[in-house]
Amino acid sequence: MKKTGNNVKRGIRRKYRNLILIVIALVVAVFVIMFLIQATRLSEIVRDTNNQQKEVISSFSEDTMEALISRRLDNIVEIECETVGNAFANSMYDVGMVADYATKVFADPESFPTRELKEPDASQNGKTSAQLISEEGVDLNSPKVQESVQNLSRLKDMMLSTFEFAYGDSLYVATTEGVALLVDQEAASRFDENGELIHVPLRDREWYKNALEGKSFTFTDVMEDAFTGKTLVTCSVPIYKDGEVVAVAATDLFLFGIEDFVNSSYENGEFVCILDQNGQVILSPVEGGLLGKPTDGEGQDLREYTYMDFDQFVKSVYEGTADIYEQEIDGKSYYMSGMPIEPIGWVLLHAIDKSILTEPTVMTQDQIDLLMSAAVSSVNNEILRAIILIAVLLAVVVILVLFFAGKLSGRIVDPLENMTNRIVSIKGEDLLFPMEDTYRTGDEIEVLAGSFSDLSSRTLQYVDQVKTVTAEKERIGAELSMATAIQASQLPRLFPAFPEREEFKLHASMTPAKEVGGDFYDFYFVDQDHIALIVADVSGKGVPAALFMMISRVLIKSRLQNGESPGEALMHANDQLCENNEAGLFVTVWAAVIQISTGKGVAINAGHEHPALRKGNGPFELVEYEHSLAVAAFEGVPFEEHEFQMNPGDCLFVYTDGVPESQNPQGELFEMERMIEALNVDPTAEPEQLIENVKKGIEKFVDGAEQFDDTTMLCFRYDGVK
Repeated sequence: MKKTGNNVKRGIRRKYRNLILIVIALVVAVFVIMFLIQATRLSEIVRDTNNQQKEVISSFSEDTMEALISRRLDNIVEIECETVGNAFANSMYDVGMVADYATKVFADPESFPTRELKEPDASQNGKTSAQLISEEGVDLNSPKVQESVQNLSRLKDMMLSTFEFAYGDSLYVATTEGVALLVDQEAASRFDENGELIHVPLRDREWYKNALEGKSFTFTDVMEDAFTGKTLVTCSVPIYKDGEVVAVAATDLFLFGIEDFVNSSYENGEFVCILDQNGQVILSPVEGGLLGKPTDGEGQDLREYTYMDFDQFVKSVYEGTADIYEQEIDGKSYYMSGMPIEPIGWVLLHAIDKSILTEPTVMTQDQIDLLMSAAVSSVNNEILRAIILIAVLLAVVVILVLFFAGKLSGRIVDPLENMTNRIVSIKGEDLLFPMEDTYRTGDEIEVLAGSFSDLSSRTLQYVDQVKTVTAEKERIGAELSMATAIQASQLPRLFPAFPEREEFKLHASMTPAKEVGGDFYDFYFVDQDHIALIVADVSGKGVPAALFMMISRVLIKSRLQNGESPGEALMHANDQLCENNEAGLFVTVWAAVIQISTGKGVAINAGHEHPALRKGNGPFELVEYEHSLAVAAFEGVPFEEHEFQMNPGDCLFVYTDGVPESQNPQGELFEMERMIEALNVDPTAEPEQLIENVKKGIEKFVDGAEQFDDTTMLCFRYDGVK
């Protein structure tokens, strides 16, 4: 869009007025801010006082509630744990009495009278009865079993009398022969639906095995009774004779009483749950959730529930060191405490909904907020009136400032308008901006005009320099284009190469990183039965590398065509290249001569990349063998020859380091692995296609990144004499 002098004039005047307005606005803004600070001070004091009151009330309430909760929870949990723990302690006392008496009986049976002992009788259901039970397949008439039965009968009177005052729901003693004396009131549960007596594998039950392993009082996990299916825990203890276990005494404690206690605890956001020795909830009045009783098998080990360090709290409960703990459970916050239940190794957790305890505090704070809202509203109305008054005064000041600013702006704008008109008129060959008296204002405008005048003079000089540099660059570009064409003409470019020869197929390509490069490939017949293959890479890039490449190619070719072996050819070429090599250039060379009729070849690797070889229809793999030094590195260096054999169908791929060292935008290298993968996309393809596959792999990998090195490839497939 073209800018006219009037447009610039109006623009500068507008900016001048805006500058004045900004200054005035800043001054007024400072005044307004100071006023607002003072005006809102009262509002802040009211809010601060309100917040302080709320904080004091909240802090006092929370501290008081936490102290009350701490004392209450500690007392309640201690009583609850004692209540539940007494059941298990009494069970231990009952089974301990039976075990002590049984130990004496088994130690000296003749001192105790025998009693009649019968198998369960369903008619005795609901009455206390002593019953003989046995495992499946136990012969009750065998002498060993008969002896156990007689010993058990001697316990009948004692166990019947003990059961009348026992805390558990059954008492029994099982011997190592698979028979047991059972005292309870559930005789009918010993029979199945067909009236057949149920035989339980006593010695495979958890309570029996626990007693043998624990060697003292043990409790089972929560399980179902083998006869009634009721949920229970069994306390058992081994009975010894002469240091050997001869029987196990046990008592069953049905959990419905403890379940009733736990279920009845749920009231007004407060409840109790019990965890077993594995950290899992086994009794809870809550349905589902973290502290709910699991309904589908084993629950979660709460000692591993790491949210808000809940696992540490549960562990401290098991250790008996728990303090009051606050935890969010299923969307609600709870105060919690707990204690271990002795002697079974369970723990009891007691939780109280925090919202019930903080409700009075919240109500008080809400009332304070209502009072505060009314006070703040009054203060804000007064502040609003003051702001309106200031806005009116500010509008009057702005109008006056704009009037006087317009009068003063002409003194500044007129010289700038003349300067703008002259700059707009500059075009074509007329690039000079002369200094005139109009611009001599003695201020920044005069400095600006002088700068334009100086800039126009230097611009004319720069234009002349650009013309000269452009002409030189065009000349150099033309010479580089010619060098590129000359270099390309030196390499074999006619493909397919040697179409009259059916014993092999050959293809090669060279892509320089600059206009000219230091890589080259070559292939030619030494005689009718021997073909030479050359791939080389000169250190460096550009014209010096290209010249060194051409010299190296000619020297190596002349030696090979004179009948020298690859090792001899490179040795002589090396000595010649080392002469007057002040630039310190060297060339890595892979050279081979292959006998067409037999596939036998001799190769030299002078510091070059390892070639890749495909045997038959197999995949391409790198062929690694010891390198010789690069050519032109040192004079008098020998080059070790490597003999190899190519069979019909074998394919050889040789390349320069520009292939594996191609980089993507992230600076990662293409590397050998990706090159081999590209070759093995279609390993049996024609040589031209194999080279094209590698090029596509490089192009996809570099993703448009600049090429820093020449990339040269040669592929030779030996088909053999047909």
